[in-house]
Amino acid sequence: MAGRNDALRVIQDCQAPAGGEPAAPTRREFLGDALKLASGAVVFLAGSAGAAGGAQPGKQPDEAYNWDDHLYAYLIDTTKCIGCGSCVRACKVENGVPDGFYRTWVERYLIGMEGSYVDSPNGGMDGFTPVQVGFVANKSFFVPKMCNHCKATPCIQVCPVGASYRTKDGVVMVDDTRCIGCGYCVQACPYGSRFINPATHTASKCTWCYHRITKGLKPACVTVCPTATRQFGDMKREDDPVRKAIEHERVEIMQPHLLTEPQCYYLHLDKEVR
Repeated sequence: MAGRNDALRVIQDCQAPAGGEPAAPTRREFLGDALKLASGAVVFLAGSAGAAGGAQPGKQPDEAYNWDDHLYAYLIDTTKCIGCGSCVRACKVENGVPDGFYRTWVERYLIGMEGSYVDSPNGGMDGFTPVQVGFVANKSFFVPKMCNHCKATPCIQVCPVGASYRTKDGVVMVDDTRCIGCGYCVQACPYGSRFINPATHTASKCTWCYHRITKGLKPACVTVCPTATRQFGDMKREDDPVRKAIEHERVEIMQPHLLTEPQCYYLHLDKEVR
């Protein structure tokens, strides 16, 4: 089942914009053509206040931080998630996510021989109440989801102004000063993780709390998880537990057939989720 920020899927091979930093266009210069090209497309108007802000393309976030020394990855153990919603609540507070929209969310799966049921009421933020289904469910579990911070990401490829980009330390970001709110990236994301901020009219998404991790902190969702379902690591550290798990455990990624090379990995991911 797709995430809460569902959009039309446009799957294309993608790379970061070639060359140096693109010249900054004005909204007026691009908006006309962008709206023409997007005519008839489905764009979900959602949003986040985005307290993180993020680094600009070609610029490091802080002089004391060297992004060449890091390469981040995220690990989720689906056997540990209890669906408490603490991660979603923490994300909302940390990043100013508006009501009804989510940078991360939790889905509940009920699976039986005769059917399946998936839901995510309020993104799982308030937890999950019992639900009646029309079949015998022989297994149930929770799956946290978010932006997968892909290496070959469609969202970067389709952006007409270079607002979406991937940092040297592996985080996919949006430059709010460039974004014209055309919604191409929202449509292109195969994981339903992007949305348009209704206040700024620019694209918004999970940044792995970039404003925190560049200061040596963990993302807010990882910090508050009571069961260690969510783990954040650095692939350039040989002793990092996340790196060791990715290298030695049987990890899975979402929709591997799309070849987007997600950097969000799952332990014990059920086949119904893939």
